[in-house]
Amino acid sequence: MAAMAAERRPIGLRDVRALPPNGEIWDGGTEGVAGFGARRQRSEAIAYVLLYRTAEGRLRRYTIGRHGAPWTPETARKEAKRILGMVADGSDPAAEKREKRQAATVADLCDLYLADAEAGRLLTRRGVAKKVSTLTTDKSRIERHIKPLLGTMKVPTVTRADVERFMHDVAEGETAQRVKLAKKRALSNVRGGKGAASRTLGLLGAIFAYAERKRMIVENPARGVIRYADGKRERRLSEAEYAALGKGLAKVAEPPPPRKDGKPGKAAMWPAAIATARFLALTGWRSGEALSLRWGMVDLTRRTARLTDTKTGESLRPLSAAACDILRAQGPGAPDALVFPPSRGSGTMTGFPSLFERITKAGELPADVTPHVLRHSFASLANDLGYSEATIGMLIGHKGTGSTTRGYIHLGDALTIAADRIAATILRKLAGQGAAEVVEGPGAQRAPA
Repeated sequence: MAAMAAERRPIGLRDVRALPPNGEIWDGGTEGVAGFGARRQRSEAIAYVLLYRTAEGRLRRYTIGRHGAPWTPETARKEAKRILGMVADGSDPAAEKREKRQAATVADLCDLYLADAEAGRLLTRRGVAKKVSTLTTDKSRIERHIKPLLGTMKVPTVTRADVERFMHDVAEGETAQRVKLAKKRALSNVRGGKGAASRTLGLLGAIFAYAERKRMIVENPARGVIRYADGKRERRLSEAEYAALGKGLAKVAEPPPPRKDGKPGKAAMWPAAIATARFLALTGWRSGEALSLRWGMVDLTRRTARLTDTKTGESLRPLSAAACDILRAQGPGAPDALVFPPSRGSGTMTGFPSLFERITKAGELPADVTPHVLRHSFASLANDLGYSEATIGMLIGHKGTGSTTRGYIHLGDALTIAADRIAATILRKLAGQGAAEVVEGPGAQRAPA
């Protein structure tokens, strides 16, 4: 490669513009920077470069950038001095730049994370592998939010500012879309919003923590990012809303009118879906727990259900008499059969959220009344009735109050009596009798006079 003959002085604009094809020029003089130069290949493009040796004596060539804004001989020379300062501290900027260029993208990182999670190599705080339902949710958040906004970025280049911008974009609906699913006529309505942004940020933080453990990054860029407050868990049903829910349940359960040919008409809604909604209102369970409940987990004689795989681990739940009535109406069934089966297929009732939405619409309830609101309403009502946090936790399976806390429940003990009292109160509310007096029973803590 031909070197341009010049006096030993710092490179100037005239020198750069005069470079012939395949020519190069190097800084000189007392104000020059050793190893700093400019190169031109066959095209018109000219690049500023820096030659240096690492602490191990290896010769490196670092490309600062192409001539043109912001790079001039002066600005490129300042950058060369900065890079040489890093070299003096033991860094190897050229190698680091090459590693970043060859680094995995965020999309690649997500795929690695999911592969390890599906193989059971990523454990939760309880020391167990992630549940299939959790992985399904993770995949959805990755495909709908993370990959579209961050997927092409190299993992080491993601900054806290990028993560904050990602959270705000999801909250403002940048990823909102309607996606057609493989199942016939099935659609996924991705809305975004602050709740989705906060929950997806939590997953993104876990993914970057995984990258940190794999030494793909030095620091987790999601650490320290302040999330939106998620107020959904504070929602509870009012007296009027309980009554409206009762009306909605009754309306969708009305017998259909006969067909013109005299044959029975088609039911307005799958009966198991109506039973599920009523069961959730009377128990405070998570919807996934009810939908995956199998007959082998239920002991109607002792009025208990042993859930082997909940969000908080194994959980033994007392059942109210009202909840047992719902179960009896559904069964009996084989031990491995679902208590609340779907209308078609052998899996769980995946369409329950949309069916529950139809129930709330039938009762003219607000759109923010979800199955989780039933859970929070149950817990809030139990608290109103004077039950302790520990009792409420064992009734609905809060963290730390599962079978590890209590391995047995006897018919007639404080827990089953509490379940009966709370369910009876909810039944009255569903019937529009919210102000009716409820007789106190054992297990309730009286408020101080």
